[in-house]
Amino acid sequence: MRTALLRLIPLALLALATLATPVHAQERVKDLASVGGVRGNALVGYGLVVGLDGSGDRTSQSPFTVQSLRNMLNELGVTVPANVNPQLKNVAAVAIHAELPPFAKPGQTIDITVSSIANAVSLRGGTLLMAPLKGADGQVYAIAQGSLVVGGFGAQGRDGSRVSVNVPSVGRIPNGAMVEREVAGGFGDSGELTLNLNRADFSTVSNMVRALDARFGPGTARAVDGVTVAVRAPFDPGARIGFLAEVENVELSPGTAPAKVIVNSRTGTVVMGAQVRVLPAAIAHGSLSVTITESVDVSQPEAFGRGNSVITPRSDVSVDQDGSRMFRFAGGSSLDEIVRAVNAVGAAPGDLIAILEALKQAGALRAELEVI
Repeated sequence: MRTALLRLIPLALLALATLATPVHAQERVKDLASVGGVRGNALVGYGLVVGLDGSGDRTSQSPFTVQSLRNMLNELGVTVPANVNPQLKNVAAVAIHAELPPFAKPGQTIDITVSSIANAVSLRGGTLLMAPLKGADGQVYAIAQGSLVVGGFGAQGRDGSRVSVNVPSVGRIPNGAMVEREVAGGFGDSGELTLNLNRADFSTVSNMVRALDARFGPGTARAVDGVTVAVRAPFDPGARIGFLAEVENVELSPGTAPAKVIVNSRTGTVVMGAQVRVLPAAIAHGSLSVTITESVDVSQPEAFGRGNSVITPRSDVSVDQDGSRMFRFAGGSSLDEIVRAVNAVGAAPGDLIAILEALKQAGALRAELEVI
């Protein structure tokens, strides 16, 4: 029995050593980087939405809606007399935007978003008439048209009261634009592919180069800078696609994120990374509240007196300082220990922001403090 126990001791120690060894999560190349030259392009356009149930633009306040309608009717052979000013309530001028995905070919369709740019109350039930979508170079890359899908709705009474759910002045048209022009890309122009990290990190670049060389052979990848890795690739388009598919699925351990504390001063949100450390520090944080109560005293004259009533204002000021407890951060405190100490003292998010700023000023916070 004793011999069996002695044999189990090394196994138990090995198991404990395995549990104590930090495990670095493996991530795929396609989750850490994008391929250079493979990107979408923003498209924008202007158009008219018709068929609204009286919730369109008020033409007296948006004359460009009438002007756009006149231009469209002229293109269709309908001439509106100059002295006629249509009072429309079922038409709305809208801005259209979409993203042209990489490798999009003519004839394919993309989703579009339509937003009112005047005073239309709702686009619900409307139909977008044919409108060109242009890129940054001014060229037309898609044509948009279709019936809108609006997630919100609104109701308005005669007295001006109004109830609105979500935003009824914005809608989407799934597959609402047809691609008319292809964007030329540089995906296969050279013997190298470039992988651009989503977040600059020298450690991740170094690890990616080692992982790609281990998978495809030495010299396959080289580091260009803290963001870019160049990879040798075949010239044949078919072989290049297959090679890139293998490259995207190579797994590696990314570099650890820098120690950073993000503070949102508007909402009181505080986010701390796992690498945040605090040097030994003792903190006492209390709150001071001042309460001012305003009241009025009325002084009445005696009966049958000739005096007048006098109103005298009275202010009561009280100061209350809550008792604060001092708590201590041990040297090299981890994220769990910091959260535990703050929770123990009952610090609110606003108090935590003040504490973190004071720790940074004292040089005890080993992290970058970013206030947004």
